Amino acid sequence: PEKPHYFWQTVMTAPEQELLCIFGTGDFGRSLGQRLLQTGYRVVYGSRRPHSCGPLPQGAQVMSHEAAAQSAGVIFLCVHRENYDFLETLVTQLKGKVLVDVSNNLKKNVYPEANAEYLQRLIPGAHVVKAFNTLSAWSLQNGPSDASRQVYLCGNSAEAKQQVVETATKLGFNVLDRGTLSAARELEDFPLQLFPEWRLPLRLAFGLTAFFFFYLLIRDVVYTYVEQDKDISFRIMVSLANKVFPIVSLIMLSLCYLPGVVAAFLQLYRGTKYKRFPDWLDRWMLCRKQLGLLALGFASLHVLYTLIIPIRYYVRFRIAESTISKIKENQTSVFDTTMAWRVDSYYAMGILGFGLYLLLGISSLPSVSNALSWREFSFIQSKLGYLTLFFCTFHTYLYGWDKFLRPSYYKWYTPPGYMLCLVVPSVVMALKLVILLPCVDRSLTRIRRGWERTDPEGDSKKSLLT
Repeated sequence: PEKPHYFWQTVMTAPEQELLCIFGTGDFGRSLGQRLLQTGYRVVYGSRRPHSCGPLPQGAQVMSHEAAAQSAGVIFLCVHRENYDFLETLVTQLKGKVLVDVSNNLKKNVYPEANAEYLQRLIPGAHVVKAFNTLSAWSLQNGPSDASRQVYLCGNSAEAKQQVVETATKLGFNVLDRGTLSAARELEDFPLQLFPEWRLPLRLAFGLTAFFFFYLLIRDVVYTYVEQDKDISFRIMVSLANKVFPIVSLIMLSLCYLPGVVAAFLQLYRGTKYKRFPDWLDRWMLCRKQLGLLALGFASLHVLYTLIIPIRYYVRFRIAESTISKIKENQTSVFDTTMAWRVDSYYAMGILGFGLYLLLGISSLPSVSNALSWREFSFIQSKLGYLTLFFCTFHTYLYGWDKFLRPSYYKWYTPPGYMLCLVVPSVVMALKLVILLPCVDRSLTRIRRGWERTDPEGDSKKSLLT
């Protein structure tokens, strides 16, 4: 029989996985190591106590600082600045290595220089890169989400930064290079900021709430006690709050759209879109999202407070008292068609306005806005946003109806709260109607497409100079 033929099979060996080193076995160090292992890297930890450093991710090695530093080219330093002393003994092992500083401080301006700059001065032979300090251990454990996908980095070596960029990209993060190591202090201050974009909206919301609360407290509770000798302080908890919430909500919603109207008139006045807006207007426009979300929160509270009205003791008592009184006096109420139309329209406008309110809030979520095109997002936030403002403003006008004609509503010669809250939205709607006029809209559209109005005086000066 013929002898069988044997064929040589080429065996392709898989390339060896890159080894990365981590100094520090705390929460962040363990989470980073776990994430690197899941991505396909080999991980070695450097520790003062290699045999008793606590639980570490499965598959990771543990060595002394010296041995770990020699084994890897990229080292993540996950220790606090006050514990950098041990690095002075590793100057030789760290020479030429990429040292990634992920540290932060508890407060701003604790040290005269940034941690990364101090680290570079401490280990001059290493290539220090500031990165990953804006992430938390939780975000590393659970993977990047829309809110924590950005990684900022800075460093003096382009090659070292490129290695860190490749690692961060494999982990699923988007990297933003902020330049040289001189930007490290700015990166270290990022995690210390507490709702920086929310400060102005929150202060505004608190100020409006406090003002209208005390304003209505004086008009409703104090006035009744002084003039009529009646104690209705129990109405502070629900009735008074249910007046303050819609007032603040409507004002803040109108403040979301007022800066856009002001910017449009400023562009019309200047005749160009290439001139920078004033700083106060820029800051105002940047916090419109936060203003809108706070307005939605106040509107939601108004809805919840309104839903409990029928079950309140005070309301049930008044209904029962009125019914018994009419029975005793043998009286009947005549159905008022006008009042029925007004009340139903009032509720309908409120429901439609709150429904659109919710749509605006949902579309502002990153997971939703990222799925929308710019035209779709602009249509919802602009067109439907102004429609929301119209419904809510009309809802308030229907609430007031003809109360502004009755002197009894001007307690101590002060206007009702709903009249004050209608000022800003009415101004915004009136200015928007002016912008929608064909002659105005045509000019504004041309300006926003790049057209500029020439300055006759400037042209004459240029001609004389030439």
